[in-house]
Amino acid sequence: MADVESASVKLTDLLRHPEDLEKISALKSEFTRKKAAVDGQLKLGLKEQLEVTQAGMNSISDSQRTVNSIKEEMMKIDKLCAEAQNMIRDFPNINLVSQTHRNFAQVEAMKLDLESFEERLNNLEQLLRQDDADMENQPNLLGIHLGLTQLRDIRDDAMDQIRRASDSSLEGTLQDYFTRLDDVIDWFDDHIGQACMNLIPLVTTNNHSLVVRLALVVEEEEKNDKKVRALQNAQREYKQLASRFKSINAGPKQLRGYKEKFLRSIELYAQSQLESTEQQFLEDPDRLEKSMKWFFNDLFVVKTHMVGLMPKKWRIFKTYVQIYHNLMHNWLIKFIDDPELGSVNMLAIIHWNEKYYSKMERLGVGRDSLEPQLIDNREAELVREWRQLIVKSVDEWMDRFFATDRKAFVERKSDTDSHDNDENGYLRTKTLPLVWRMLHENILASKKSDRMDVTEGVVDAIARALKKRQMSWQRLIDDQSAIYSNPQNDQDGLSLLQDWLVAIANDQIACIDDNEVAGQVGYLTRFKRDLEPAVSPKYMLHATTELDALRDGYVDLSTYCISTFVSLIFTSDFRSTLLDFFTPRWYAEQSMKRITTTFEDYIGDYSQVLHHSMLDIFVEELADELLARYLSCVRNKGARFKRNEPFTEKFKDDVLTTFAFFEKFSDFGLIKQKWRAVDGLVRLLEADKTAVPSVYETFKREYWDVHLSWIEAVLRSRDDFDRAMLNTVKAKAAEVQVARGPETIMGKIK
Repeated sequence: MADVESASVKLTDLLRHPEDLEKISALKSEFTRKKAAVDGQLKLGLKEQLEVTQAGMNSISDSQRTVNSIKEEMMKIDKLCAEAQNMIRDFPNINLVSQTHRNFAQVEAMKLDLESFEERLNNLEQLLRQDDADMENQPNLLGIHLGLTQLRDIRDDAMDQIRRASDSSLEGTLQDYFTRLDDVIDWFDDHIGQACMNLIPLVTTNNHSLVVRLALVVEEEEKNDKKVRALQNAQREYKQLASRFKSINAGPKQLRGYKEKFLRSIELYAQSQLESTEQQFLEDPDRLEKSMKWFFNDLFVVKTHMVGLMPKKWRIFKTYVQIYHNLMHNWLIKFIDDPELGSVNMLAIIHWNEKYYSKMERLGVGRDSLEPQLIDNREAELVREWRQLIVKSVDEWMDRFFATDRKAFVERKSDTDSHDNDENGYLRTKTLPLVWRMLHENILASKKSDRMDVTEGVVDAIARALKKRQMSWQRLIDDQSAIYSNPQNDQDGLSLLQDWLVAIANDQIACIDDNEVAGQVGYLTRFKRDLEPAVSPKYMLHATTELDALRDGYVDLSTYCISTFVSLIFTSDFRSTLLDFFTPRWYAEQSMKRITTTFEDYIGDYSQVLHHSMLDIFVEELADELLARYLSCVRNKGARFKRNEPFTEKFKDDVLTTFAFFEKFSDFGLIKQKWRAVDGLVRLLEADKTAVPSVYETFKREYWDVHLSWIEAVLRSRDDFDRAMLNTVKAKAAEVQVARGPETIMGKIK
């Protein structure tokens, strides 16, 4: 299952865009060629493995024959010994006397050894104390080792004899007698351990004498351990036969493991160095190469100075390389498997892989001779994980920023808590600069990988996150503005909501506000400049499309904020005023004047804190919303146009009042053109009943998206309305065919 997922991920990386489908044939040929090469290597490797296996089986067969031959020869010797006893006269008596003599000599030697044991042990303790005072040289190391080896042999022989005797009552006494020896051995082992742990410093300070003496001690102990293993194997395989040869039982009886301790000391020394490097790596991963300088210096010292001081059979440089390499591998894998590892640390490990092998090659160590592979051949996986770490970081930060914005937006405790004024005095949210700074830093982090696919993946994630942020803002605006659409709800906090809408609109413009004359660029353009050098030209075409979509999204969202702002003005300020239009109260009231005065107040309050490019949109939205609401008032309860009332003059007064307010703005021409729809309303109201269908046709051709339901509402507001009038208009609507065009103001009126 993991292989299938890995293949899917690989295909996703290779086929990122529709244009990549053209590469399928070339990719198929390349993978076929690679598969053939791998198959050839596998066949060759299998052949070599079979040859090695066959040679091993032949060697095992030869060894078995040799063992059987030796066994037969030993049986012959045993038989000859038995026959020889019968050939010599009085052999049993001679043998008994000889054995008695040997036993006496052994007892005498053992007696002398036991009598001198304490004195010799005291002498060794004195030598150890002398070495304690000069640990850098330990001049008595070889003498102490020789003395301890002799005392160990005495103890082992004595304990072995007492265990083989029929009476074991004195075994405890002997153990107590030899207790001090264990303490002295531990003392000596501490000296050996300290020397082993300081091998590299000893070599670098030219203390070669101690290194050589240490190697002699370890080599001698290694030989003794080999003898003990051979004895143990012989006793296990040929227990009866081995017991008959006394010489086999002479010498050391237990494994002392000095060679293993020696190797373990090398490992512990390097391990301590790695542990001291660990914190530096976590705090400053860029200094990994510098902090690992000791690693290669140690290996260089071993290669140039230590090799000649150690037995050749140890192949000490190769031993050091293998130990150090395994430690480095385990150290890196520990970090790689840590789910909390930061993306910068992960990148440092990815880069370190090649640097490590390059440095090892300078020491004469080939890549193929280092097993296991430093990061288990997981570089491609790590690159994907590292990219995913950046993507995850982007998503988490974006979610965190929006959660902060959402909390402040919903609570709206104080505008100073959530808003700032930029250098131009425009209202802005506090988080937007932080968002783009975070995105910039993550793009820089991805560029450090020197891999275009990584940066491209991060850019895709950022584009998704920015689109998600746009949609989240729009949903949140809808939710919060809906609270004030109900007249029964408390209207407290509306002004803060309007401030927020202005700040959010300004934020969107700041993302795309490019001013070449002033040398000013928006966040999105800066983002594009950051990523362009780090991605392929082909991907840049795709990225440009995504960035253009984001740019359009920022424009749409800023316009949506202003549109919502305007809608809230009408909901909160003009709810009762709009209900009077086209009713009998309309003729006596100056409702349009009150509305335009309120508009002037709003524009005066927000013109300094709203981005200058949005001010024209604000004015246009006010004009459009007023027109749409004005035309929709034909549905008001009590709306009725009587033939004998001056409704045409009242319409003219409202329109002139509106134009008097909007004529000071640059978009007045466009506004005036849109307000011509009022003229169509008037024509529908004042036309004779027979002329209404033709007036409707003219209006329909001017405003192709006018809704028939609104036309019906207009006709019903006439005092001479009847069903026949409506039917003739519907019949005309069925006949009239108009081409679709750009959306008009009438499309907004249902």
